[in-house]
Amino acid sequence: MKKQTVATVSVILIALATLSACGNTIRGIGQDTANTVNATQSAGKKVANAAN
Repeated sequence: MKKQTVATVSVILIALATLSACGNTIRGIGQDTANTVNATQSAGKKVANAAN
């Protein structure tokens, strides 16, 4: 293989690995946000029940 071909394939593989890592991070942030919202709602319900 030519050096240029090897370099091109390497750059493409690195770019794909980087993009897949970003996708996992974004998915994780979405899950963390959903968990935070659920916990906040649960705490609000407990406070409302305690006030009654």
